[in-house]
Amino acid sequence: MAAVVTVLVLFLVGFLAGFMLLVIGAINFDFSNSEIPPGVNQPAKLRIIHIILICTAVVGKILENIGICSQVSFVRYMQGRKTLQADPKLFIKDLWFEKVPVRIYQPKTPSASQRRGVMFFHGGGWVFGSLETYEELCRFIARESESVVVSVGYRLAPEHKYPAAYEDCLSATQHFLQHLQHYAVDPARVTVCGDSAGGNLAAAVSQTLAGRSDLPRLRAQILIYPGLQALDFNLPSYQQNRGVPLLFRERAAFYMLQYLNGNATKLEEVLEGSHIPVDIKLKYAKWVSPDNIPEEFKVRGYKPRVLFDCTTEVFETVKRFCEPTLCPLLAEDAIIQQLPESFILTCEYDVLRDDGLLYKKRLEDNGVPVTWYHLEDGFHGIINSFNSDWLSFPAGKRGLDNIA
Repeated sequence: MAAVVTVLVLFLVGFLAGFMLLVIGAINFDFSNSEIPPGVNQPAKLRIIHIILICTAVVGKILENIGICSQVSFVRYMQGRKTLQADPKLFIKDLWFEKVPVRIYQPKTPSASQRRGVMFFHGGGWVFGSLETYEELCRFIARESESVVVSVGYRLAPEHKYPAAYEDCLSATQHFLQHLQHYAVDPARVTVCGDSAGGNLAAAVSQTLAGRSDLPRLRAQILIYPGLQALDFNLPSYQQNRGVPLLFRERAAFYMLQYLNGNATKLEEVLEGSHIPVDIKLKYAKWVSPDNIPEEFKVRGYKPRVLFDCTTEVFETVKRFCEPTLCPLLAEDAIIQQLPESFILTCEYDVLRDDGLLYKKRLEDNGVPVTWYHLEDGFHGIINSFNSDWLSFPAGKRGLDNIA
C-alpha cells in the first residue's frame, strides 16, 4: 500500500512539475514575443491579464493532448463560467430569434416614449465570446442608455465557418426590426453595435440593410476597435503593435482564417502579404493603403512593404477575403453612402487601429457623419475590462461611457 501511495505521489509531483514547466515556458515564450508600450496606463495589470490568458491556453492544450476536451472548448468554458445575480434595474430574458439564441435586456423603469434598440454582437475573433462573457457589458449599455439591448449568440468558428456568424447576426437583426412593437422600441432609433469581430459583424449587417426599404432604417452603427479587412496585415498599426497584448498580429490573421476556412493554413502567406494577387491589391489600394493613414500614426515606426504576388492555389483558399460581408472595408461607394451615422472607437496600441481609421475615412469621404473616439492609452479588448474589479482600466470605462 505504501508503495502505491509513493508511486501516486511521485506521479503527481512529476505531473505538477511538468505542468509548471510548460506554463513557465509558455509565459517566457510569450514574454519574449510581447511588448507593453510605455504609453499604456497601468502596464502591470495588462501583463497579469496576459499571463492569465496564457495559463488558460496552456491548461486547455494539456487537456486536449490527454483527450479530455479541446483547447478551444476549455477556453470558452473558462471565459463564460462567471454568473451574475439578477439586475434590479433590468428585465433579462433568453429567447430565440429564428434559430439564433439571443439575450434581451429591458429597463424596468417606465418610459414615456418608445425606447432605443441596440443589437449587440460580441467579440472574440469569431472563435470565442458568448452571451455570458458579454453579460456585464450589455447590462451596462442597457442601464446607462436606457435602451433595449439584444445580445446575439451567433455560431462560432472553427465549427461554423463564414458566413455563419454573419448570417446569424443578420437574421437576428431582421427579426428584431420586424417585431419592434413587442419590445416598445422606436423604429427610428435602432443601432447595431459590436467590438472586434463583433464590430466586423455590425459593419457587415449595417451594409446589408442599408438599401432595404422593407425594414426600418438603422439609426446608427457603433464599431468598437473593429477588424474590417484581411488584405494587408502590414499596415502601420500591425507593425507597431504586433506584440502588444491582448491581440498579437499573428493571432489577428489566425482568427480571420479560422472564421474563413475553419483552419489556419496559409497563415504565413497571409502575414507576409502573398495571399492576394497584386492586381487585386492595386484595385483596392484606394481604400486599403498606408497612404490613407494620417502621418501622426506612423511616427512610432513604420516601414513600407513591397507588394508580393501570390499563387493561384493560395488565392483559391482565401479569395472570399474580397467579399464585403467578410471584409466590410471593401464595400463599394454606393453602399457606403447609404450607411447610417457612425461611432468608431480605436485604440492606439491595437493592431486593428488602422482598420478603424481607414473605415472612418471611407465613411467621411462618402458623406456619412462619423463620431470618432480614440483611446491614446488603450489596447485591444480594453472595453471588456471596465468592471473587472482590480484589473479594470480607466481608459476602458472612459471609452464605454462615450459609447453609452
